[in-house]
Amino acid sequence: VAEVEEAQKAMINRVRTEAKSISKKYICTPNTTDFAVMFLPTEGLYSEVLRTPGLAESLQRDYRVVVAGPTTVAALLNSLQMGFRTVAIEKRSTEIGKLLEQFRKDFVQFSDLLGQTKKKLESVQTTIDNAEKRTQIIGKRLQSVSAITGEKTSLLETASTLVDIDSDDSGN
Repeated sequence: VAEVEEAQKAMINRVRTEAKSISKKYICTPNTTDFAVMFLPTEGLYSEVLRTPGLAESLQRDYRVVVAGPTTVAALLNSLQMGFRTVAIEKRSTEIGKLLEQFRKDFVQFSDLLGQTKKKLESVQTTIDNAEKRTQIIGKRLQSVSAITGEKTSLLETASTLVDIDSDDSGN
């Protein structure tokens, strides 16, 4: 019985020593994860570590080392892989969120520029409309001048026509 207890203490000390060694060698945050995995190659050794009260918890707490055996290592690795994928997806979604926020800001600026352009185009349209009206008035006056020279109307009638045209201008 004493030999069994002695062998058990030696096994516990060896497992602790290996956990400490693994922790020092492989845990280097932020370059690595903040934990490591100790693979115990036989089910007997794995069950002895789990059967020892507080040993697995102590390894996790003190050295950040998780114990895995032949039947649990695949499940542990699969769950870790899923966790890393989730972290990667979250990181990507954060990047996408930032891109969408920048796009929203750019779109607001574009909308403002579009509104300014619309106002300027409306101003240009108004100027063109006024120039068109001026052209019509000038055309009427030129017709009046041609009427004066072509029909030899009296100066009084010409003056009356010009006054009528000017009164049309004042309404605009």
